[in-house]
Amino acid sequence: MPPNGQYGLERAIPVLNALPRPLYARAESLGAGSWTPRHQHDWVQFSYAISGVLGVHTDEGSFFAPPQWGIWIPAGLEHEVITSMRAEMRSLYVRREDCPWAPGHCRVLEVTPLARELIKRFCALPVEYPEGGSPEQRLVQVLLDQLAGLDEVGFSLPLPRHARLLALCNELIACPDAEVTLGLWAGRLGTSEKTLMRLFTRETGLSFRSWRQRMRLLSSLRVLEEGASVTSAALSCGYDSTSAFIAAFKKMFGFTPGELFCQG
Repeated sequence: MPPNGQYGLERAIPVLNALPRPLYARAESLGAGSWTPRHQHDWVQFSYAISGVLGVHTDEGSFFAPPQWGIWIPAGLEHEVITSMRAEMRSLYVRREDCPWAPGHCRVLEVTPLARELIKRFCALPVEYPEGGSPEQRLVQVLLDQLAGLDEVGFSLPLPRHARLLALCNELIACPDAEVTLGLWAGRLGTSEKTLMRLFTRETGLSFRSWRQRMRLLSSLRVLEEGASVTSAALSCGYDSTSAFIAAFKKMFGFTPGELFCQG
């Protein structure tokens, strides 16, 4: 069952005991509401959306890739992948030993034009591409070098491990437009605002205000992806001012809502 509780199309997970080469590709056209059950694998996964928005959910938090960004998933990390609307996804599986530079946590990365073209070219190669210094093997090495240098962006929503704090965060995620103050949270937890602020920052690495703003902007991606107006998206995630929403959106994503969903 997908984490949002809504039934959609369950995607099959490839049955692979081992990768046939250091790099393995999958190209998929995903229907609205596609999801995978929670799983892990012995290799690294890098998935990016040519169109649509990918969501990867883990115990540590949720990670989102709008069009032309990608999500790096470490080997052995339990995760599930969700797409609310139709999406074109390209995934690379990489052997652990062929990316020793990769950190052991999930990341959202900006896919450069060069990396994008290399991925496109690699996806056209046979699964068991020639090795032994072949042009195909050299392309793979260049692609791995490019992946190693991609910039990380903050399209993630860290979640606290503290059980009651996590429950409160999940309430906000379910209703991003809710006007819940830190004082109200503190009262529900039976603590002071100052203590709660320290706990929230320690658990998530973000202040309450920064976390809530990030959560709201990330929640707006799904609404925009469904074709809603910018004003509707702003209201759905708790912004009374469309201009303030656009300014915050551009500061986070580097594009206005209209520009972002015209990418690619």
